[in-house]
Amino acid sequence: MIDIARDVFEDLVGEALDGIPAELTGQMRNVVIVVEDEAPEPGLLGLYQGVPLTERGDWYGGVLPDRISIYRREILKICTTYDQVVAEVRTTVVHEIAHHFGIDDARLHELGY
Repeated sequence: MIDIARDVFEDLVGEALDGIPAELTGQMRNVVIVVEDEAPEPGLLGLYQGVPLTERGDWYGGVLPDRISIYRREILKICTTYDQVVAEVRTTVVHEIAHHFGIDDARLHELGY
């Protein structure tokens, strides 16, 4: 396990977001991305909660933002180097954003996420 300060970890999440093509981030709607220290269950690195873009219809309005949580301590538990943390943060951010676009876990695993 490696220890990285929360502010440094948050910067890594920001860098992972910056690495996503603008064509995709420009399509993201009503979603917030947060870093949390503790996951609700062991082994959970990230979590998307909300209504994917592919499931939104005319009825969608006046709802709270979708939430993508990135769990700092769970990621740090599985990494031993800074470079591993960078890679895992990027993979987790991409994975959870993909859920926002309606891509399920089976397809993400096919794609390597």
